[in-house]
Amino acid sequence: MVGKKASMDGSTYISRNEDRVVAIHPKRFFVQPAVTGRKETYVSPYNHLTVPMPADGMRYTSTPNVDQSEGPNEEDGFNEANVGESATESVYANERVLAYDPFVKNGFAEDSLTTLVLPFIHSAREGVEYLGNLIKEYGSAEGNGIQFNDENDVWYMEIVTGHMWVAVRIPDDCYAVAANQIAIQDIDFDDPDNYMWADGIQEFVADNNLNPDEDAWNFRHIFGTDTQKDHHYNTPRVWFAQRYFSPSQTKDQTPEDPEMPFIRKPDRKLSVEDIQYVLKSHYNETKYDPLGNGSDFDRHVYRAISLSRTAQSHILQMRDNKKFGNAGVQWVEMGVPSFSPYVPFFTNATDTAESYREVPEKMDLKSSFWLYEALATVVESHYSEFSEENLDYQKNLSEWARRKIAEVDKEAANLSGDALTEYLTKQNKEIADHYNQETKALLFKLLTDGAELSKLTFKMDPNL
Repeated sequence: MVGKKASMDGSTYISRNEDRVVAIHPKRFFVQPAVTGRKETYVSPYNHLTVPMPADGMRYTSTPNVDQSEGPNEEDGFNEANVGESATESVYANERVLAYDPFVKNGFAEDSLTTLVLPFIHSAREGVEYLGNLIKEYGSAEGNGIQFNDENDVWYMEIVTGHMWVAVRIPDDCYAVAANQIAIQDIDFDDPDNYMWADGIQEFVADNNLNPDEDAWNFRHIFGTDTQKDHHYNTPRVWFAQRYFSPSQTKDQTPEDPEMPFIRKPDRKLSVEDIQYVLKSHYNETKYDPLGNGSDFDRHVYRAISLSRTAQSHILQMRDNKKFGNAGVQWVEMGVPSFSPYVPFFTNATDTAESYREVPEKMDLKSSFWLYEALATVVESHYSEFSEENLDYQKNLSEWARRKIAEVDKEAANLSGDALTEYLTKQNKEIADHYNQETKALLFKLLTDGAELSKLTFKMDPNL
């Protein structure tokens, strides 16, 4: 998460890798249409959460599962009001707090957090308020971290028990990193402009004697965990990100440090490429890199950020609304982030390219999801031989993306209303087509080059 004064271009950013249990978990990129006059009750296929849907809802983008049997899992997107949401970062509370406020079996789970919130909110702050009211009424089935952004604000909300949650506004000149662990620390209950919380949370903590600190109210200490799993699965990822964004401030930090601050100021203003680098990373240029040259122990001791089981990754960039009618850009990456590019899509659109919208459950190179999964498999299979060419491909597409966005911005300045939306929808298709073509060209080249790298080869003396 990056505040507008911490970014190079004044945008707000929220971002996340969506990791799943298995290596292949097909995802789509889709535009859900606006609705009016609806009379419908939402029932989750995952846990049977039952919620009456509001009659009217805005258009929004999302990345739903192809397999809908466990719910939509729409994950992330922007709505027509230029509000972004990235939901379902799993976080875990300790047994002390869960004893007094256990999860609600049929409450809100990650499959529903975008579908039941994003179409109905008009600011990042309203996103927290809206979801907080839903948790108060229906409860939560699990712990989740949810990000919201708009033109001015970035909010991060952690729902940690059946009904307890807090949220913090990320300061404009700061960034924050969270990694499957309760991250929020101090809460200023006298500053409701920058902090929000569940009704009764202070009384809940006091009545049940849950605060381990004598003179502080630290949400992470009260509700969070500090376990061996955290030290190998979670804190190293925060360490790597902060080491990259704030090197002058993190020289004494270690990968297993449980007290790394949640919110920091970067040493420099951050670009979208900086965010991509972190989301793509696997402890690059350290002894902990699974693809590096460290010892077998070091290469496997910590969980990397980019994984083979990352289903999709996204960066939600909200630019200056007063300057751009096409303010929202959703950078979508399918498959393993380390090997695939982030594709920029303007979110003021009514449709997505067929290669992102129509995704079969089995491999088909007409589908962008499967195309990028195939590329990742080929690159990793001969990493030392193919990594540089893959990085050049990603860099070239990143350069192309900046030029394309600038061209579209120039043309969009002369358009508004439906004409602008129609133009941006068309540009999104052109962007998808360009990335698909470049990816197929690299994939086919590497497949051809890989034939020469087979171990089933033999060179015999021609005189024999």
